[in-house]
Amino acid sequence: MKRNLNSAGPFEARYLAFLETIAQLRPRLHRYCSRMTGSVLDGEDLVQDAMFEAYRKLDQFDDSRPLAPWLFRIAHNRCIDFLRRRGARDVAEKNAAVLDSVPAAVSVSLGIRPAIERLVLILPPKERASVLLKEVFDYSLEEIAGLIGSSVGGVKAALNRGRAKLATALDPPRISRPKNPEEIRVLQLYVERFNRRDWDGLRELISADAQLRVADAFAGRVADSPYFSNYERWSMPWKLALGEVDGETLVIVLRRDIDTWTPYAAVRLNVTAQQIDRIVDYAHCPWMIPTATSVVMANPS
Repeated sequence: MKRNLNSAGPFEARYLAFLETIAQLRPRLHRYCSRMTGSVLDGEDLVQDAMFEAYRKLDQFDDSRPLAPWLFRIAHNRCIDFLRRRGARDVAEKNAAVLDSVPAAVSVSLGIRPAIERLVLILPPKERASVLLKEVFDYSLEEIAGLIGSSVGGVKAALNRGRAKLATALDPPRISRPKNPEEIRVLQLYVERFNRRDWDGLRELISADAQLRVADAFAGRVADSPYFSNYERWSMPWKLALGEVDGETLVIVLRRDIDTWTPYAAVRLNVTAQQIDRIVDYAHCPWMIPTATSVVMANPS
């Protein structure tokens, strides 16, 4: 029996070993989940949840079969659950009511793959998944049907509908999340105090029972973690800045290159009643920032 990964503290060695075995797949899984959700942060959260689920179910996995499709299916199901909770599926499918009978072949010019990845958010989830898995990840129709729980005919129909819509799409959807001035003020104070290594000042901004999740490393209370001291021990020059990633305001970790500061990782903070009650740090996920469709610095100097 594997230890509960939701218990507080550093992740167990066996789970970290499991992550090491699938390291080559992680960027692809993240890319898929990010394009399904429209956010590299939501995408990574779903990958993390999918990896927890896969690890717990390893005893059920038939190791004579390829691992990647199994992991993709778990991640895909997490994405669909996420979209259902967000209500995106109902809205998208209502706005995209299309007859099931579509031409067998649709002539389209989708352009380069990054353009597809930006545009797929206009599609309902099934079409979005089918287009991504076929055009970006090169899965066969049979493989896609197995991954998304459909038939080959259903996948063909979803592909045709999705391709037809993408062929007439003018611009990718722009996601902009509401900005709360009080939250921005707290985040700016967090950045300023973190950069001064004012750990006592930082703790004043953080609630006593605030939760911390460091992707691939730790889950528990901030107060029970070596979070700040770990940053102090980093060998590379770094600083924090306020910014936006895929339309969401958050904290960005910058690293010093030869003559400039470059976005390296993201930190998501949740603010309630003027205090930070949750921190999610993605410093161990270097594939996130390069995958983002937009990274905007509010105070890059």
